[in-house]
Amino acid sequence: MKKAASFALGCKVNQYESEAIAELFQEKGYEIVGIDEEADVYVINTCTVTNFGDKKSRQLIRKVKRQNENAIVAVVGCYAQTAPQELMKVEGVNLVIGTKDRAQIVEMVESYDTSKGVENHVSDIMKERVFEPLSIQKLANRTRAYLKIQDGCSQYCSYCIIPYARGPIRSREPEEVLAEVKRLADNGFKEVVLTGIHVASYGKDRRDTSLLEILKQVHEVEGIERIRFSSIEPNVVTEEFAQAMAELPKVCDHFHLSLQSGCDKTLKEMNRKYDTEKYRQAAATLRKYLPEVALTTDIIVGFPGETEEDFQASYDFAKEIGFAKIHVFPYSPKRGTPAAARKDQLLNAVKSERSHKLIELSDKMADDFLQAYVGKDVEVLYERAVEDGVYEGHTTNYIKVRGRSEKDLTNQICKTKILKAEKEELFGEVDA
Repeated sequence: MKKAASFALGCKVNQYESEAIAELFQEKGYEIVGIDEEADVYVINTCTVTNFGDKKSRQLIRKVKRQNENAIVAVVGCYAQTAPQELMKVEGVNLVIGTKDRAQIVEMVESYDTSKGVENHVSDIMKERVFEPLSIQKLANRTRAYLKIQDGCSQYCSYCIIPYARGPIRSREPEEVLAEVKRLADNGFKEVVLTGIHVASYGKDRRDTSLLEILKQVHEVEGIERIRFSSIEPNVVTEEFAQAMAELPKVCDHFHLSLQSGCDKTLKEMNRKYDTEKYRQAAATLRKYLPEVALTTDIIVGFPGETEEDFQASYDFAKEIGFAKIHVFPYSPKRGTPAAARKDQLLNAVKSERSHKLIELSDKMADDFLQAYVGKDVEVLYERAVEDGVYEGHTTNYIKVRGRSEKDLTNQICKTKILKAEKEELFGEVDA
């Protein structure tokens, strides 16, 4: 039996696609192995959000080729899409495929002729208008399933290469989404996460659905107890949207509400489509309808031209909103984007100092958020045992909880009394 390894660098969408690719190989009789094991075929799903992501992809290609110099190495994903000629020069690459036609990857691998050198299967993603159906039939050893419902992005933020890597927005057929959700429920999954490159755009290329509509339909699927979805922008959060979220009890009260900067000047230069006032309104609207909501976000520090005053404005705004957690990213220039071409790049030392300040604020806010739960009862979906009699899971608003029980709590939703909070976790006693 031939062996195949499928591995993703980067985001949850890549991880979903890599699992779907692994299933395609498995269906054709391949044994699926880990990326560190010897295999006949390695599929590397690349990330190109930063230049460092490109470097990690190249390093992994060389690593797997050392494991088996006769293996076929197929490189797919965003880096492959945006820089196929560059990847074709990396020693060890056999096939470059990009971000479409992954459904035919097994056929491409099996028809590959080593005597012909590197094959380039990358096509023009900007002309793509149809969602490529890659789905997962089964997921092992998990309680939370990711489900890709959308691809592409048409936002064109000045620092981001992804619209060029993924093409315009394409939404998955609602019937396909619901069929996969039902399969997951039949397989025992209680929680699904709807994900995509720009999930808030779901349905905007169609006339028959929207993000809100698909959430309502997924909500009706029996067996699914919790629904999450990936990052959204404040423009999505209207009164109607927030009220609908409150009326759909399976939708979790955790929103990753993308910010990137709390300074209006920087937001404009980033080509974000909102300002701080719009963000403030969105946060207040969610809290109005969902009192226990956890708001998390991403903030970039050290964007080109960001002055000390700009950073302070961003810091003060983050403090005002009061996040459950901030994912802090020092700005990293990405070749091919307008921001990378600017002459007013900041020193790494400045970016590092600002990152540390914002991380300290995030840690303080996270601790305040968790401490408010000490002494309260929360519902936890337990995902795995971490030691004898101790299980780890998450609340609806995505707080990590460890609970003690003599029973096996895996994939069970249990009421848990919180006794203490420390190091970004709650610790509690499970109600027998």
